[in-house]
Amino acid sequence: MTTTPDRTADLAAIEKFLEALLLEDGLSSNSLEAYRRDLRDLSDRLGARPGGGFGLVEADGAALLWLFAQEAQRLKPSSLNRRRSSLRRFFGWLQRSGQRLDDPSEVLQPSRSGLRVPRTLSESEVEALLQAPPIDTPQGLRDRAMLELLYASGLRVSELVLLRRDQLNLQAGVVQVVGKGNRERLVPFGDIASDWLGQYLREARPLLLGARRSEYCFVTDRGEPPTRQTFWRLVKRYAQAAGIDQPPSPHGLRHAFATHLLNHGADLRVVQMLLGHASISTTQIYTHVARERLRQIHAQHHPRT
Repeated sequence: MTTTPDRTADLAAIEKFLEALLLEDGLSSNSLEAYRRDLRDLSDRLGARPGGGFGLVEADGAALLWLFAQEAQRLKPSSLNRRRSSLRRFFGWLQRSGQRLDDPSEVLQPSRSGLRVPRTLSESEVEALLQAPPIDTPQGLRDRAMLELLYASGLRVSELVLLRRDQLNLQAGVVQVVGKGNRERLVPFGDIASDWLGQYLREARPLLLGARRSEYCFVTDRGEPPTRQTFWRLVKRYAQAAGIDQPPSPHGLRHAFATHLLNHGADLRVVQMLLGHASISTTQIYTHVARERLRQIHAQHHPRT
């Protein structure tokens, strides 16, 4: 007879684990929700194992090997590795908190996958995108300033849309950001972005706010900061207006920022600091993008290719 375990213990442990992540690492709500989604789904699937399910908290190595053999049939290697990472952190926390003596997730090996290289915009595409917003309207001037700052600083979209006015120093040309894991960084931006930001703050922001007040730098005509989804829709619209066939991802200008810096000789460690990456291995993806771009240029222009 097949039995389905009570998932109450799993759900309670997952929520306490997420509380620990929030306190220890200061992860964003999006990151916490990703962990919650992965772990709850793994708990569901493990509990429905034919012949008798397991709770995730009590699972052994054999149960996890079975689970990931099933997962490998429906998930891409990158998704499988993300779930493995979620489990490793979860069982590591169970050990540290004294709820388990062992870590059964140690039996799980990383799934091999091809390098996932983000699509990045060329410098001419970036220029066309930046010029797409109609700057004769308050909304268009705001959008131009947002795009200019994003490309000049490499901010994450979530960091951009929730940027407070007091984080922006036009005179010094720097923006103060608290990113993932509550890591603070000062990121410079150039004179062009500074000019557009100054024009937006003087001319467009007061019109968008009216009599309202806001601590946020970028606001809608309701006086609220734009959402990440709203900004993504704006980027898609401006990309289409600029004649860019394949719209960039929400982080397309961040990718372009990193890749173009490396193309022009920036040091990888400097780019890591500007992006706010905890590990340089995360930043190294952009060296592959830069090398691929150089290879394409060579193939296109060298007479003996």
